[in-house]
Amino acid sequence: MQKLLPVVTLLALAAFAWSGSDYYTGLAIKVMIYAIFALSLQLLVGGAGLVSLGHAAFFGIGAYVAALLSPESEAASLWWLLPAALLAAAAYAVVTGALALRTRGVYFIMVTLAFAQMAYYVFHDTKVGGGSDGIYLYFRPELALGGWTPFDLSNATTFYFFVLACLALTWGFLALLRRSPFGAALAGIRINEQRMRAAGYSTYPYKLTAYVVGATLASLAGFLFALKDGFVTPELLAWEQSGLVLLMVILGGMASLGGAVIGTVTLVLMQELFQSQALFGDYARHWHLPLGVAIIALVALLPNGIAGLPAQWRQRRAARGAGLPAAAVAPVAPVAPVAPVAPVAPVASAASAASAAAATSATSAAPSTRAQARATAARLPIQGEPHV
Repeated sequence: MQKLLPVVTLLALAAFAWSGSDYYTGLAIKVMIYAIFALSLQLLVGGAGLVSLGHAAFFGIGAYVAALLSPESEAASLWWLLPAALLAAAAYAVVTGALALRTRGVYFIMVTLAFAQMAYYVFHDTKVGGGSDGIYLYFRPELALGGWTPFDLSNATTFYFFVLACLALTWGFLALLRRSPFGAALAGIRINEQRMRAAGYSTYPYKLTAYVVGATLASLAGFLFALKDGFVTPELLAWEQSGLVLLMVILGGMASLGGAVIGTVTLVLMQELFQSQALFGDYARHWHLPLGVAIIALVALLPNGIAGLPAQWRQRRAARGAGLPAAAVAPVAPVAPVAPVAPVAPVASAASAASAAAATSATSAAPSTRAQARATAARLPIQGEPHV
């Protein structure tokens, strides 16, 4: 099932291109962009065990670079605009990651949050990107090869499949990265960093590389978001955006890439559902309350995320089949107390059994040996006996 999930998801998203509804097409594009964003954070959280609350900074930097470097009178070239957005976020990640990765745990979370807020206020309180009003992107970039344009991103269907291709490439790249020796090293760092250091690994370069790669992919999502809406605001860098994408990873399941995508689909659809005035009327203005309750319920009922639900069901069915009294499966009637049974020590091997037997024999023989020694000391030794 896990192997078929990427194919099924990508095919389902591709089918939305012919839905005939601009609303559903735009919603699918939003889901795909945030899925790339969530996958970039999953590399840190699920891959290296680095929980970041500043990931939105790279998302916003990618969006702002796309808007700031695009001319107002014509379309920019995708050949240099996209690499510029990726490199800008990667450069910021190298600087901030080199400092943030000197800390651990909650201190790492707070440092990444501080760096993200610094970037937020640079765009919010200055005229670099239009201040709090934001900045417009008038033309989507074009991809031209000697006067020939393979595809036109200004076309809605073409842009849809361009975003879908970016999602597929990101998903495939991270899947290969997880199976590589680098991914195995990251998994070891997540499980026990001290043991990895004892094994001779320098963990800091691995974590910094993962941090920069995740930031670069997040800037790709921000770049696509700017092209989708044609408008960029500082709110893309706010800590709420970082918390939102972290929720996507947690809801779907931190153990798999598919979990990040499933969590994205779930959270975006729940947002749209609770904001629907057709369903909730005036209560839709308070959509944050039911959304929060739904998130708490999902996290409490699915500790391994939505992607871990099949495994959770299999465990419950196995518990039922074995007749185990699992409280999570069904309430079990109280069982009458059973008389205690003398414990039987497990025998690991023939050598250990022999050692145990020898120790027992020596212990039981110890009193008689001491008695003989006292009796021998009470009389004088005869000729030929050793002195005691």
